Amino acid sequence: MEVTLLGTGAPAGLPRPDCPCAACATALGPDARAATAVLVDGTLLLDLTPGVAFAAARAGHSLSGVRQVLLSHPHDGPAVEVPAGLPQPVRVPDGRELALLTGHRVRAVAMDAGGTGYAVTGPDGQRLLYLPPGGAPAGLEAATAEPYHLVLADVVTRPDALARLRAVGSAGATTDVVAVHLDHDVPPGAELRRRLAAAGARAVPDGTTLAVGAYEDVPDVPRRTLVLGGARSGKSVEAERRLESFPDVLYVATGGTRGGDTEWAERVAAHRERRPGSWRTTETTDLVPLLREDGPPLLIDCLSLWLTDVMDSVGAWDDAEWAGGGEKSLRERVRELADAVRGTRRTVVAVSNEVGSGIVPATASGRRYRDELGRLNAAFADECEQVVLVVAGQASVLRG
Repeated sequence: MEVTLLGTGAPAGLPRPDCPCAACATALGPDARAATAVLVDGTLLLDLTPGVAFAAARAGHSLSGVRQVLLSHPHDGPAVEVPAGLPQPVRVPDGRELALLTGHRVRAVAMDAGGTGYAVTGPDGQRLLYLPPGGAPAGLEAATAEPYHLVLADVVTRPDALARLRAVGSAGATTDVVAVHLDHDVPPGAELRRRLAAAGARAVPDGTTLAVGAYEDVPDVPRRTLVLGGARSGKSVEAERRLESFPDVLYVATGGTRGGDTEWAERVAAHRERRPGSWRTTETTDLVPLLREDGPPLLIDCLSLWLTDVMDSVGAWDDAEWAGGGEKSLRERVRELADAVRGTRRTVVAVSNEVGSGIVPATASGRRYRDELGRLNAAFADECEQVVLVVAGQASVLRG
């Protein structure tokens, strides 16, 4: 089964008409995208968009063989003239299945936010799933069939759609996930590719033809990632974004509750509210057992608070205790953590503060903490496939 992406952009296209934002200003050449429309084996068209006939011609295809046109959007969108020879577009009721004369079978998939998804099975048994903009499948149960060979979805806006598919086995390690309905939410080019790769997905230019089921060299999601940054740099948002498309994430909060501190409670609540509802949270600084266990992905936020707890426990703030064994005990704890990271089989994303580039602390204890956090970050980073530094909300990949 062959799929040609006649467009891969949001309904308004990219760049959006008359939009002055930076993303639209840089969406040029292969990063410019028409509204998403998908041609399957030259016979099935998913979504009729403006200029679709010209887009097909540019991609070396004709729409003369199309026997069915299906709509997916939550609404039918602006009036679009149906090119001569094309059948009238229709929307299939949720759960209904069509059997086309070409041997394709199409099942309408219910969405949680309006619109209709389509699961297409080709004459050769290969399977693709196409989801509308802003939508995620509703009411999924444990899959009894093999994972889809190809998923076309709004990965940027609805990463939880991919998480739901992964949770029931409808998207697996061999599934090619291609982002469509791309809008100006993310700067095009390198930043878009970086974010999609972290989710195990990719983007392709308009006009690309994909062979469903063919192996694609999509970057593997790193097993271990360290995200560094200063205060309010966006490091926690970056870390959370990396796991939004995965189900059953365990969020490890190392800061505790700090009873009576209302400002801290507000910070914790803000973090919790922006996390997916399917994630679980545990408050602990005992990281080594979690890393040694099998289980869902871990998001550790953050290592700097873990270090504070460990330095408290070894008496690092007292010079006599520090010299009398505290320093040695801390080194052993850091080594034990690094060894656990090296041997873990879980996907891990850890957050830590980068404090060594600012003003030298005025106190000896402050300087000691700064130095030890630098050593901890370096030891943890040595065991990670990817290390990212976040400054002003912008992520720069240091490794991986």
